[in-house]
Amino acid sequence: MSDCLRLALVGCGSIAEYHLAGANELAGKVAVTALVDPELERAQSFAERTGGRPYQSLAEAIAAGGFDAVDIMVPHHLHEPLALEAFAAGKHVLLEKPISTSLASCNRILAAAGAAGVVFSVAENGEFWPELVRAKELIDEGVIGEVVTARANFVYGYDPQWFRAENPWRFDSQKTGGGIVVDGSSHWIRPLRNWMGEVEAVTAVIGYPFARMQGESQCQAIFRFESGKTAVFEALNIDGVLGPQDWWRIIGREGEIAIGDGFEGQLRLFDAQSPNGRSVMEASGYNGAFAREIEDFADAVLEGKPLQAGPEQSLAEFKIAQAIYESARTGGWVRPADIA
Repeated sequence: MSDCLRLALVGCGSIAEYHLAGANELAGKVAVTALVDPELERAQSFAERTGGRPYQSLAEAIAAGGFDAVDIMVPHHLHEPLALEAFAAGKHVLLEKPISTSLASCNRILAAAGAAGVVFSVAENGEFWPELVRAKELIDEGVIGEVVTARANFVYGYDPQWFRAENPWRFDSQKTGGGIVVDGSSHWIRPLRNWMGEVEAVTAVIGYPFARMQGESQCQAIFRFESGKTAVFEALNIDGVLGPQDWWRIIGREGEIAIGDGFEGQLRLFDAQSPNGRSVMEASGYNGAFAREIEDFADAVLEGKPLQAGPEQSLAEFKIAQAIYESARTGGWVRPADIA
């Protein structure tokens, strides 16, 4: 293989714009050479910007060749068939979260990846979000002392960018595998795990305030970590306007870290020297993660480097999401390790 990864973007919707921007930052290491979407005009639009070739199906693209890896960004119920098709063709796979819609499907994908002997990565930008990475560094440096608790706040009003169709697939629980929890919670849960360790048990309630969504659009959960410490996770999507709010807060014995609305991403530190808070890095936000996660994948393919976080980390977050659902159903604490 050359020193440049030839990448096919599979699914040319909203999230593909972010992935393309990330790939463009890696010119010379990553080249987008194929674009796949059942709505050919979408693939053609991306092809005009990249010089890649447009296709209506992955099978058509595989038959034509010209790429080493696929970046799959499609509705969740299509993850398994497309990933397995790519593995069977010997292609490396970067797959948008969640891995799939059921634990059985997740396990089939992981098994197929192992059998194919290719690189398989799940695109979890919570691992690479610059503010979240910096927060971990500050914690490890002891800047806020021992972490006592944290809060992750996945709350936003209706955004048509992610729901462009008249009947968006995200409103269909059969296509998502649930609702807001399985769809987006991993972005908020991954940093909690990086900061506080593994989640030992979950208790949660869910609700359905967004009537157009079949799946849940509200969740309040408490996570108990193996250390015995706890954190709060909240998720909400409603068809209304919400004011700005922090997406994460991490409380230590000697200070607190606050990370604002992730699309802006300002990281503020509150401690004895700055009781009113101070900014400790230039804001990067959500957009700052995509080039880093694609580069991590490219380095694994091109140089054989280990992934910063393997797909088993995303499997753990899928199990946490399922534990949230089980807790909401039973009203008790549920261990993600018991999800099977």
